[in-house]
Amino acid sequence: GKSYLAKAVATEANNSTFFSVSSSDLMSKWLGESEKLVKNLFELARQHKPSIIFIDEVDSLCGSRNENESEAARRIKTEFLVQMQGVGNNNDGTLVLGATNIPWVLDSAIRRRFEKRIYIPLPEEAARAQMFRLHLGSTPHNLTDANIHELARKTEGYSGADISIIVRDSLMQPVRKVQSATHFKKVCGPSRTNPSMMIDDLLTPCSPGDPGAMEMTWMDVPGDKLLEPVVCMSDMLRSLATTRPTVNADDLLKVKKFSEDFGQES
Repeated sequence: GKSYLAKAVATEANNSTFFSVSSSDLMSKWLGESEKLVKNLFELARQHKPSIIFIDEVDSLCGSRNENESEAARRIKTEFLVQMQGVGNNNDGTLVLGATNIPWVLDSAIRRRFEKRIYIPLPEEAARAQMFRLHLGSTPHNLTDANIHELARKTEGYSGADISIIVRDSLMQPVRKVQSATHFKKVCGPSRTNPSMMIDDLLTPCSPGDPGAMEMTWMDVPGDKLLEPVVCMSDMLRSLATTRPTVNADDLLKVKKFSEDFGQES
């Protein structure tokens, strides 16, 4: 969700140069190289301003300083502090965005550099419904608006990433049906070679008791005659039953507490 918001910022600020980095982009095994990468990033952003620097999972780079951390980690944090608000650095026209799920581990000096600290809650029901629609996209399915809203109601406490996992798993259900089917029947559907033409000799999985059911496996079906079932509500519910929310209640309480102590209204 946070990453999508950053992408939305980049889209809205279409005259700004957008730099999206993560800890892996800035970490190096060579001594002094990581600080140089941080410095080069900010210098490049200043050269191309107006610009936006988005740092995903900023906690992995800027966690609280302690006596057990490595010298390299300490130097990276120091370079961030210098670049974000150091003497002689003109950051006008450069916006730094950070995203994290665990803001309470951020170093206090780094936290102060981020002037606005905005809590992005888990998506509400209407947003979850829209996420289901977006992830389904143009995939053939027979879900109705009522089905989508039912799924949205059942996914209270799920993040955008969780919903993406549910949909991806449900899109695999028709493939599993084909692979595990013991019977197929002839149906009418669009030709593989010419989708605008309907043909009546396609084969789709069915129950043994269905009229016209023929005992065979998917290996016996010619590739151009196979019609995969469309995604249906039962597929979505099956995937939902096996996908638990990744955000636990304790972390939510910590995030809300941090927001109350240090956050700001958007």
